[in-house]
Amino acid sequence: MNNKEILLVADAVSNEKGVSKEVIFKAIEAALAMATCKRYEMEIDASVKIDRQTGDYETFRQWLIVEDEDSLVSPETQITLADALKKQADAEVGGYIREQMESVEFGRIAAQTAKQVIVQKVREAERAQVVEMYQDKVGQMINGTVKRVERGNITLDLGGNAEAYLPREEMIPRESFRSGDRVRGLLREIRPEGRGPQLLVSRIAPEFLVELFKLEVPEINDGMIEIKGAARDPGLRAKIAVLAKESRIDPVGACVGMRGSRVQAVTNELAGERVDIILWDEDPARFAINAMAPAEAISIVVDEDAHSMDIAVEDAQLSQAIGRGGQNVRLASQLSGWTLNIMSATDADQKAETELSGIVELFMNELDVDEDVALILAQEGFSNLEEVAYVPEQEMLDIEEFDADIVAELRSRARDVLLTKAIANEEQLESAEPAQDLLEMEGMNQNLALTLASKGIATLDDLAEQSVDELMEIDGIDQAQAAALIMKARESWFADEQTDAGE
Repeated sequence: MNNKEILLVADAVSNEKGVSKEVIFKAIEAALAMATCKRYEMEIDASVKIDRQTGDYETFRQWLIVEDEDSLVSPETQITLADALKKQADAEVGGYIREQMESVEFGRIAAQTAKQVIVQKVREAERAQVVEMYQDKVGQMINGTVKRVERGNITLDLGGNAEAYLPREEMIPRESFRSGDRVRGLLREIRPEGRGPQLLVSRIAPEFLVELFKLEVPEINDGMIEIKGAARDPGLRAKIAVLAKESRIDPVGACVGMRGSRVQAVTNELAGERVDIILWDEDPARFAINAMAPAEAISIVVDEDAHSMDIAVEDAQLSQAIGRGGQNVRLASQLSGWTLNIMSATDADQKAETELSGIVELFMNELDVDEDVALILAQEGFSNLEEVAYVPEQEMLDIEEFDADIVAELRSRARDVLLTKAIANEEQLESAEPAQDLLEMEGMNQNLALTLASKGIATLDDLAEQSVDELMEIDGIDQAQAAALIMKARESWFADEQTDAGE
């Protein structure tokens, strides 16, 4: 290979593979350097510089500059800073000392080496181009042609030397493709792997449903309709929540389309997956009721602490509300972000009566009032002593059956009971003794164990169940110590898991 041939190779490979000539020149330089190193029995480090205009090249032997003798590992390829400064005044650690040497002539083996390096560099460049081309398209829909089908997994040809991978588990159940088929999917992520970055495509992601509606409904791309969320049981059923940004727009009707044409196009792409289009509402309870469609709710009880809702439906609609295999309520829960508990009207009434009876009994026992007063409190929405003691006084004065004296007496009794319980709990905690497993834990001492026990953390399991923030509320325990204590306490959990796995 003469100098002109180097230029011809760089030009031809660049045009064929669609990568820059600079990448090809660097590949040839690396191949020349490898061929040079192979000529010597001892280990050397060589570098080659090709003139990009003429194809002429020079070869240099180089030594990496290290700090001192202690850092010197290979005298054939390294040199100390002191010795380097004798040869080059501006030498510095991490740089190189270079001496020109005879360039190799290309024979058959050298040419093969050059070819291998060029192929490798070209592949790396192609992979880098693919990443650059698609990194901004993650989360968007892409189209490709089926190139290969292997054990149900599909390789898609996206054009421009780019391929995508659609695994079996990311395909809709029971759908199949053959070579040459056009396939749509959501670009879920880019995985840099040994054989190059794999563009992972999914057809079961909820975001794919969103992208299909963007394609079919122009009002979404125009900003007149916003998609607030989606949930799917791939191939069977899905729910998508929409909101109109303009009052004149019917978001559900726009997504359904004339005679259902738009939603039908989405369903056809998803192998017959039925799609419920839900009107989004900023009120979580109303949104949850909408999400339960086609079942209709007759009552709803929201538990914000547990982030759950009890939704009652007519007895005849219970099976429809739950759906086959719990499908309807599961999708509604995913869409709303709340845990939805579906029950019949009969069960809801029984549960309400049971809860009401429990609250009435609580007030009768703790406040020493008769059943009528306790029932009034329960029916007005009071469920615990804290609410009676500390809600704004006017809320209780607004109760028709209560006057100022009754309200004052009830609030006073509730506060007295709460204070008595708090004192009893404090005395119980202060007298608490740490368990032996807590005392024997590495990093624990008597005083710290007593402090933890006084806060209700008396055993190793108690400590393991704490969070860092909870431990930091105890005086004298910082974030690092809290984290260390918790991890030490949890070692027994991991040991148990390993034992179970071994069995």
